[in-house]
Amino acid sequence: MVQWWYGHNAVGFFLTAGFLGMMYYFVPKQAGRPVYSYRLSVVHFWALIFTYMWAGPHHLHYTALPDWTQSVGMLFSLILLAPSWGGMINGIMTLSGAWHKLRDDPILKFMITSLSFYGMSTFEGPMMSIKTVNALSHYTDWTVGHVHSGALGWVAMISIGCIYYLLPRLFGKAEMASKKLIEVHFWIATIGVVLYIASMWIAGVMQGLMWRATNVDGTLTYSFVESVKATYPFWTIRLLGGVLFLSGMLIMAYNMVLTIAGGKAVNAPVLTPAAAH
Repeated sequence: MVQWWYGHNAVGFFLTAGFLGMMYYFVPKQAGRPVYSYRLSVVHFWALIFTYMWAGPHHLHYTALPDWTQSVGMLFSLILLAPSWGGMINGIMTLSGAWHKLRDDPILKFMITSLSFYGMSTFEGPMMSIKTVNALSHYTDWTVGHVHSGALGWVAMISIGCIYYLLPRLFGKAEMASKKLIEVHFWIATIGVVLYIASMWIAGVMQGLMWRATNVDGTLTYSFVESVKATYPFWTIRLLGGVLFLSGMLIMAYNMVLTIAGGKAVNAPVLTPAAAH
């Protein structure tokens, strides 16, 4: 119980703040545009830092945690939507005036799609923290789908985009060895994430409805084993989504090896004070 009061900091600070920092550096670099709003970036950073610490109790609805603590967790989770979407909007709007680059820049596609998943998962989280919604979603695969829309859709895809930007520059190349492979990776990864999370959403809602279904005499309509059996098809789709995502990472690894093999590490020229002026 005590651990989860702080537990959401793992999401907030390991999987949000650091990756937003990566986004704020690499998206403007790849797009060739300035950050949409520096003021918004500062405001939503401090709002995230303050709010995230209070969101943990939303994992403990309907447990022995005091009811007021559960309500505080729900309230701050709902507030958290605003600073989260502040970051998402700021990142996507950085493309203002450069939307055409999305047509033929697969690295930018990774970055902007990751922001879309970030916006989606940070809407879903506050919604799932509402007690009446949580009564259905708690302990189901819906939670698994929510986590992976953030972990695979946001964290992994923004990281992939940043690595694709960074790697050729580390080895003195203009770009990755194969742009086509980046494009293939993007579509495989995106389809994989969508299959993964959509199957978990459907499975989770189904599980929640089956667990709460009762007969006229008040007995449970379904046993737990029946809900597990009904989930098998969705776990198969989840497996397919995961395999697709993993396949994309193998394609990326191959592309990285090709890029590294064709280049060499370089040092930036050191400017003397006179040359710097």
